[in-house]
This record gives sequence, C-alpha cells and structure tokens, in this order.
Amino acid sequence: MLDPFSGHARHITVLCREALEFLSVRPEGRYVDCTTGGGGHSEAIAERLTTGRLLALDRDPSAVALASERLARFGEKVWVRQAAFKGLAAAVEEFGGKVDGILADIGLSQMQLDDSARGFSFAAEGSLDMRMDPAQELTAAEVVNRTDERELARVIYEYAEERRSRRIANAIVRNRPFHTAKQLAGVIERAVPGSRTHHHRLHPATLTFQALRIFVNDELGQLESLLEQAPDVTRPGARIVVIAFHSGEDRVVKNVFRRWHTEGTCRTLTKHVVWPSEEETAANPRARSARLRCAERI
Repeated sequence: MLDPFSGHARHITVLCREALEFLSVRPEGRYVDCTTGGGGHSEAIAERLTTGRLLALDRDPSAVALASERLARFGEKVWVRQAAFKGLAAAVEEFGGKVDGILADIGLSQMQLDDSARGFSFAAEGSLDMRMDPAQELTAAEVVNRTDERELARVIYEYAEERRSRRIANAIVRNRPFHTAKQLAGVIERAVPGSRTHHHRLHPATLTFQALRIFVNDELGQLESLLEQAPDVTRPGARIVVIAFHSGEDRVVKNVFRRWHTEGTCRTLTKHVVWPSEEETAANPRARSARLRCAERI
C-alpha cells in the first residue's frame, strides 16, 4: 500500500486496536502521541475525539511533516509538533496542561527504513547516518569509524544483546572506514553467520544495526526521560501506554511501572505484556516483536 503523502510503502500501525483499548480514549479527553510517525495511531485517537484534543509529537522532522499533512483534516483538534521524549513536559505545558493519556510506540517506521539516505536499512547505499533527528551531531558513521574496538563491542552487546559482539567489533575495526550502511552490513555478514529464530531468519547485521541506532539516538535515555515525566504531566485516571520492540526497551518500561506501583504513583493494567495477534503478525510480520504495557495514573 502506498502512502498518499510520501509515495513510500505506508508504515503499518502496530497493536492499534489494543493501544486504543488500553488508552481508553474519551471524546472530551486530552491525549499525547509521543511517536506520531506517519500518523496512524494519532489518526485513530483523533477520530474518537469530539471536544477533546491530541498533541502529536515526533523527533523526526520528516515524520512531523507527514503527520501534519495526514492529520490536517482534524484542524485545531490536533497539534503536531517536533519534540524528542525529553521535551515532553515542555510540549504538554504549551498544549495547555495535564493530559488524560500518553501513547509511545518505540519503533522504527517503514518510512525511515525506506529512505536510503537515512542509513537505517542494510541495503542503503546512502550515508551511514541513523539519526532520528538530522540536527543531532552524532551519526552511526562516526561511531563505527572512531570508536575503539572494546567500546564498540560493548555498545553492540549492551544495546542489542548480540553474543558475537567482539567478533563483529573486530571485523568493523579491521575494515573501516565505512561510508554506507550496505558496506557495513556486508562486512558483518562475512564476519558472522546468520541466525535462525522460530519466526524467521535474521540478517547477521540485524542486532548490530539495532544497537547502533539505539546508541546514536540515545533511545533508552530518551525512554527513561519520557517515563520520568509521565506522572507529572498526567491527571489521575490517565493511561500510559508503551509499545516496545526489544527486550532492553521493555525492561526499562517494566522496571519503571514496577517502581510506580511501589510508590503508589500508578497501577499496572497489564500483568504480562500484550503481544500482537496471530492475524496481525500474519498480515504484518514486522509486528511480531512488538509488546505493549499499560499503567494507570492514581
């Protein structure tokens, strides 16, 4: 399916039905979609609002432009703004104060993968970039070309739990400099064999690319900041819904939700993570690693 605004294959919104159920959108409520991306979740929320309003945020200016166009039909009901997670409190204050729900879908969009200039895809012939926000200084090329071997292995292991991190780091150091994502993926593929899960065969560079992207964009630090701010920008009864795509992200969410429960800040509504249905993963294999957790503000 082509996106009418971008010309690329549209990013398929993951766990949309489940996210809306847990968010419990009220027609007069005020909500924040912290990762509006192509606008899928935001559009679904906005369609349920009457007098309510939605603040749609994204750190990627390309996503902000796309979502602005897609959500324009809602008029002043939806505000679209560029902001990273660390800017949540300031954005909510500008929006007019505390909200009734927060949604964050912590995943890479299909639009970002499709844009070869961004360097997220293994096949990208463009620069090895991987920045969510092009205004950031650090790029993936700088990480792989300047980081010493020991630190590079730590990054690959810590941010992706890649067991072959030392071998991959050694291959990277021996073959640098790197200029494109495709060049880097090729070196990793020659250094280590692919691995098979019960779902599918992984490209050998999958976990390394994940680790570099998370490191470059400080994604775990941004997620922690989002969760630290969430109780202060929400009203009692507000729902906080997070969709994660790998164990590191989910671990952060689980631990913070557990702390909130102990402190009496929020109660967890998902005893276990909520996975996509078999129907959803059959229609969209990229959804298979998505997992949802929800907490309610007390």
